Amino acid sequence: MGAVTPCGNTVEDSWKNIVAGKPGITNVTAFDASAYSSQVVGEVKDFDPIEFIDRKEAKRMDRYVHLAIVASIEAMKELDGKDFDRENFATVIGSGIGGIQTFEKQHRNLVEKGPGRISPFFIPMMIADMAAGLVSIRFGLTGPNFATVSACASGGNGIATSFNLIRDGYSEAALTGGAEATISPMALGGFSSMKALSTRNDDPLTASRPFEKGRDGFVMAEGAGIVLLEELEHARARGAEIFAELVGVGMSGDAYHMTSPAPGGKGAIRSMQMALDDAGITADKVDYINAHGTSTQYNDKAESEAVVELFGKRDSLQISSTKSCTGHLLGAAAGIECIVCVKALQEQVMPPTANLVEIDPDCVANHIPIEPVEKDLEYVLSNSFGFGGHNVSLLLRRYDS
Repeated sequence: MGAVTPCGNTVEDSWKNIVAGKPGITNVTAFDASAYSSQVVGEVKDFDPIEFIDRKEAKRMDRYVHLAIVASIEAMKELDGKDFDRENFATVIGSGIGGIQTFEKQHRNLVEKGPGRISPFFIPMMIADMAAGLVSIRFGLTGPNFATVSACASGGNGIATSFNLIRDGYSEAALTGGAEATISPMALGGFSSMKALSTRNDDPLTASRPFEKGRDGFVMAEGAGIVLLEELEHARARGAEIFAELVGVGMSGDAYHMTSPAPGGKGAIRSMQMALDDAGITADKVDYINAHGTSTQYNDKAESEAVVELFGKRDSLQISSTKSCTGHLLGAAAGIECIVCVKALQEQVMPPTANLVEIDPDCVANHIPIEPVEKDLEYVLSNSFGFGGHNVSLLLRRYDS
């Protein structure tokens, strides 16, 4: 697994802060955001792609690709220097927006200097498939290679699709997840104009507060989360270190609204039920849900209603949103949160929802506020939902050799 997040530039550093409920949210430092209604973001800190990527090549990549490559290097560390079948190895990496920083820079060149000053690398740097493309080139992976683009469900769709590629025999393994780098003037302005972002600018650490009565919007963040997904017997045969099993996936559509979830979380209910059915288990077997939990009014309410409708109000199922610490990584969120679920299964502890001081009465569920909770975990579920009505649920199980 590989992670680059506002909470840390590796899996272990990110997990350490997430499970402790320590947010990585700050005021914007990438540019002057003083004119913006929202000035809080989840920036990746102390990140230099040149430590991992040739300087000349790095200049021909957008930041979201830098993040994807660095997370992939960590995920592939176990295979470093080893022989493995690269032909049956897929690369499926989602991104909701792709190279928006490149788009903005080249638009400035067009306006200020004319069309002759647009970079010949503008298009390949901008398009949302290039993280998958350049990661596959980096490691010589010649199996199925593409991107999934479904807004904030992009990384989840990538993992779910990789699961099906392996199950259907198209690949034996996949490098999959999501990457996003949208902390830019245009992206921050666009989300701000939608009134989707928190304006808690004077206290960034408490800005992302999913399910909290006083929540006022999500916090946009950047990063990448990549997992090495492999057919179980193939992994055992090569002596791989196995962290957890992905045992079921569910994908559905709301067909309701561009940005709002369906009332009662109907699409979310279907994606979660599909994941349970795919794994052949009943709802009572799930011990923990890592919620999509964005800290917006509509999403948190609809997801809470969906969870209660499907699972009931039982003490044995608990829910939290780690976006309270990372912010919302958009297309990369599901990759990070899949990793969080794996770590929860490994360490038998559920990360909390930071800043959850007063639970919104409209978000009735068995929440984990402020502090982590140790628990015997066997099955955990990760939800990701995106603008356009995209819903993905990933069901993971503790690995027992």
